[in-house]
Amino acid sequence: MRKFTPYIKLSKRKRRELDAMRRRTWQGFDPVTRRTKKPGAYDRAKAKRNKIETETD
Repeated sequence: MRKFTPYIKLSKRKRRELDAMRRRTWQGFDPVTRRTKKPGAYDRAKAKRNKIETETD
């Protein structure tokens, strides 16, 4: 059984290895929260598209 060593007492190299190992746990999953757009919210890009479409008609 390996003896527990506190993170603070680890060498710089060991801390870097441990941090790198912990960062690789997402396995291709993007942690960014995804939300649907609010239907009533103002969308500048949509307003601009509508304005361009009405001018061309």
